[in-house]
Amino acid sequence: MSFQDKYQLAKKISFLRLWNVIKVIFSYYLSKWTKVPNQMGMPLAIALEPTTACNLGCPECPSGLKSFSRETGNLKKEFYQKVIDQTAPHSFYLTFYFQGEPYINPDFLEMVSYANKKKIYTATSTNAHFLDEVNAHKTVKSGLDRLIISIDGTTQETYEQYRIGGKLDKVISGTKNIIEAKRKLNSKTPHVIFQFLVVKPNEHQIDDVYQLANELGVDEVKLKTAQVYNYKNGNELIPENEKYSRYKKHANGTYSIKNKLVNNCWKLWHSCVITWDGKVIPCCFDKDAEYRLGDLQNIDFKRIWFGNSYQEFRQMLFKGRDQIEICKNCSEGTKVWA
Repeated sequence: MSFQDKYQLAKKISFLRLWNVIKVIFSYYLSKWTKVPNQMGMPLAIALEPTTACNLGCPECPSGLKSFSRETGNLKKEFYQKVIDQTAPHSFYLTFYFQGEPYINPDFLEMVSYANKKKIYTATSTNAHFLDEVNAHKTVKSGLDRLIISIDGTTQETYEQYRIGGKLDKVISGTKNIIEAKRKLNSKTPHVIFQFLVVKPNEHQIDDVYQLANELGVDEVKLKTAQVYNYKNGNELIPENEKYSRYKKHANGTYSIKNKLVNNCWKLWHSCVITWDGKVIPCCFDKDAEYRLGDLQNIDFKRIWFGNSYQEFRQMLFKGRDQIEICKNCSEGTKVWA
């Protein structure tokens, strides 16, 4: 995070939220030490899914492939506000993204504004195809703190190999619209990030994306490793440069995930994901919401967070993350969030 981005986040920390941070960190390390789940605080961060719909067809994305086994739809504004009201006193970081393209939800920016009024740091990820001048202006006015723009190629030929159905010129024009809207409104937010998902077809353009970001006035570039579902015998998306891959190639030509599955996970203590229809799930690796720990349509958030289902899942982590399907392809989990 840049200094300005860190400053925006720091402004959201109240005494109650800071005390909650201390309780969450303490309970996480106590749980690691005792191998018994203990949860003393509410989540610091929440991801809410605005929609499951997407205008693109990316090959490793359930939204793009239209391959969900769960129900699909848009997050409703009234339900969203109820969730925020339950979590805002303690939670201060809200990601408006799980699956789908957030700008497809017609109430998306109004929901961002609501969180901003609650002094919650807000972030989202977009393919930028809906960032015309009007939406760019509304985005800046909404108070969105962080805008991640997916740009997985610096030429149309490369970009469309992963972002199937996408137009690079729309990504660039959308970026320009946001930068210009920030200038006109004299706003330091949102912090604009180019996210470059490194795959074999685009790894030769890593230097180019940094140059493009600099030319456009983008605040930051983040390189992201790609999660692929069928990797053991190789995959056309796995980069040649292992530095940018989640997978290690062996002498026999097979691949394995580089990350060691340590039997604990910080995410289960500090964050959660809520689907558009209110299912509370452990993290963003549970694309199809198979591990449903509660339903906010029927019960309030605090009872779910401290409930038996959540505690039982946390206990499963200590017994073996390699026995949990969504954890097997995970490249995260053990580093304390900051």
